[in-house]
Amino acid sequence: MKNLKYYIDIARPDHWFKNVFMIPGILVASIFTKINFSFDFLIEILIGLFSVCLIASANYTINEILDAPYDKEHPVKKNRPVPSGKINIKLGYLQYFILIVAGLAISYLINFPFFLTNLFLLIMGFFYNVKPFRTKDIVYLDVLSESVNNSIRFLLGWFLVTIDFVPPLSIIIAYWMIGAFFMAAKRLGEIRFINNHSTVKNYRKSLSTYTEEKLITSIIFYASLFSFTSAVFLIRYKFELILLAPLLSLLVAVYMKISFLPDSPVQYPEKLYKQKSLVILCLLLFVLFVLLLYVKIPVLSQIFEPEIMFK
Repeated sequence: MKNLKYYIDIARPDHWFKNVFMIPGILVASIFTKINFSFDFLIEILIGLFSVCLIASANYTINEILDAPYDKEHPVKKNRPVPSGKINIKLGYLQYFILIVAGLAISYLINFPFFLTNLFLLIMGFFYNVKPFRTKDIVYLDVLSESVNNSIRFLLGWFLVTIDFVPPLSIIIAYWMIGAFFMAAKRLGEIRFINNHSTVKNYRKSLSTYTEEKLITSIIFYASLFSFTSAVFLIRYKFELILLAPLLSLLVAVYMKISFLPDSPVQYPEKLYKQKSLVILCLLLFVLFVLLLYVKIPVLSQIFEPEIMFK
């Protein structure tokens, strides 16, 4: 049972919370389709969510196995099950394939677009971790190829609701860019924590190319592009969401502040729940997001309607 725990650890079920990024896809799709949230539909959502968790765990498993030589150079990650020698590598690969088969089989039962999108999530994990691709070793591409999983999760949520049409490109890009912002902040936290160029180089090739200046510059770019593309979406499709702008801006600021903490928790997203201010802000944002999706405030359009100043 003790050894079983190590295999569960490399599947990282504590990271399954990231799949909550599917929920906005479900909610936004619902306002375009006016779907009825019946009991059967909720069961289908849970089954679909479980299949995504299995594919995510497959990606985490291969990540743990292939990253072991590099994790040995990290002051904390060297204690993980694979680099510390607690895992039989052959059984680790077997776990990887079992998770793939189970996850894709369940996905296929949902619908074909959902299956293809979950397969895309698996493929991105493969490209991110496996040589000769291993995009996690390529500067900037490491952030962009990992954060695209945010958009994939949005699509997975969307296809649980409808397969008749795809979501607007603006919200897909916005979702990608906020993920890139989070990932670049994680990189910033990592290089500040390790603070040793030779160790950084041995641990992660792409990190050795980054500097704080480069990362902060990229963070500003990702946050700005997120702001522009999300504005395009809400102005065109759901103007009431403009009221989220102050809280979203505050979220970006709070997250940046956390990334500068010593041994910043942004390095380990599963530990961010300990940041009470961030958790409260996220909950407030989610509640307001849901409310604004399903209400109409006509006066907002009137306030922002351009007026002819001169005749």
